[in-house]
Amino acid sequence: MAHKLLLLTRENDQYRQLLAQQSLFDLEIVEDITGHIGDRPDNSISDNIHQADIWLAEPHLAAAMLPHATKLKWIQSTFAGVDALMKPSLPHDYLLTNIRGVFGPLMSEYVFGYLLSHYRQHAQYTQQQHQQLWQPGQYRTLQGLQLLILGTGSIAQHLARTAHHFGMIVSGLNRQGALVKDFDRIDTIDKLADYIPAADVIVSVLPNTPHTTLVLNAANLCLLKPDAMIFNIGRGNAIDLAALQTELTLCPQRRAIVDVFEQEPLPANHPLWHCDNVTITPHIAAPSFPQQVVQIFTENYCLWQQSKPLQYIVDANQGY
Repeated sequence: MAHKLLLLTRENDQYRQLLAQQSLFDLEIVEDITGHIGDRPDNSISDNIHQADIWLAEPHLAAAMLPHATKLKWIQSTFAGVDALMKPSLPHDYLLTNIRGVFGPLMSEYVFGYLLSHYRQHAQYTQQQHQQLWQPGQYRTLQGLQLLILGTGSIAQHLARTAHHFGMIVSGLNRQGALVKDFDRIDTIDKLADYIPAADVIVSVLPNTPHTTLVLNAANLCLLKPDAMIFNIGRGNAIDLAALQTELTLCPQRRAIVDVFEQEPLPANHPLWHCDNVTITPHIAAPSFPQQVVQIFTENYCLWQQSKPLQYIVDANQGY
């Protein structure tokens, strides 16, 4: 039986070309939809949605179309985060898989790029170069620093391995305190307040779930070291931005690197834009590259054809 694949991405042409190179057996790409429901007549939506039993989709685009699906069996998300598909009001009677295992190197590049720049004082030396000033700064190294990672999945594990190359000591927190390799110490996330005071660097890679909402709140953020550096590269719900701004204002030597927000783009009038010790990036720490997505989809499709369990299945009860 042939399967019909619906593309729901902003890069449909590229995905179509990449999929054509895979020569996937019994898979037909039906007319793709890139807009929102309101952009097309209802009959167009019905004709396309009703045909497809598999979707390769960005979660927010898929969420808008889900109420119209009738034959859907499986969605392969093109992102790691599938928050938009977790709403209780949406159907969950299909298999959902996401992208994993490819973001660790990209996240490490992002985190350690900023870490090394900060600790080796790149901005200071650039400024001195403009002034033609030859003046050694205060040497700082990553060796011996305490890194605290919130979350211990594949991304966190790659960060931990990278940190060890620089001689850092790595602690990881997860929901149950389950042991994970590559960490020097593992504990439960409810012990966060015990770990923050000793951490030189904190990185959150937590997913968006009810259990992770505002874990970095005023009560915890006030425990930061005066010169701590904090990254949020997981989901925006994990951190209280108002509390973060307060703590950064109290200690200007602290620094925050924030890539994800509950509201994206971050509103132009948000005060964080004007904090000198904050770096804001537009959710680019680890993009999903179509080539990698298609590779994962291809492997999963082959498993699907053989009625075998797919990779990276999302548990709708946990949200990841």
